[in-house]
Amino acid sequence: MPVQVIEAKFEKTATRREEWPEPPLPEFAFVGRSNVGKSSMLNALARQKKLARVSNTPGRTQALQFFLVTEVPSKAAAREVIRFCDLPGYGYAKVSKSERDRWARMIEDYLRVREPLRAVVLIVDGRHPPSESDRDALAFLRSTGRDVLVAATKLDKLARNRRLHAVREIERELELPQGSAVPFSAVEGTGTDALWARLVELARG
Repeated sequence: MPVQVIEAKFEKTATRREEWPEPPLPEFAFVGRSNVGKSSMLNALARQKKLARVSNTPGRTQALQFFLVTEVPSKAAAREVIRFCDLPGYGYAKVSKSERDRWARMIEDYLRVREPLRAVVLIVDGRHPPSESDRDALAFLRSTGRDVLVAATKLDKLARNRRLHAVREIERELELPQGSAVPFSAVEGTGTDALWARLVELARG
């Protein structure tokens, strides 16, 4: 049985540590290049269209955005509440250096010390090889000791017979175990259940 989402709602915005929501709910962060589809992924996971604001303007998310999701992982299970955190996108050149530095400090502080954070979902564009900023992001996330799940998005833009090869190429270039990256399309719903299964497992760990 796929994870059933009972309720999903925006919780709060935070730019400083003292504004972070109180523990102890298991938490998952989502990060990727600007316009890689973070908001669309969050909406797909929440089974909603407008939980996270989808924008065509890169750099729109400028703070940590927290969401609460109540889900039932199986027929025999009780309801569980987890928290999602949408992080500002990286690689957006039109933002000033001072603003990028502020984002970097805010994100680094969160990733290094946030106690309820169980894993980070690194979102990469499945249509292209990983960028240098994708590689840098993965290296940094690994340096924090966090579990990292890689999801390859926008696969609906590729012919079906090219998708598996594209995901395997991403795994190879990022030095990931084969089969570890989640193929994902918010448009088609591909990968939603697979990603949920991993999140639920980590939430209970």
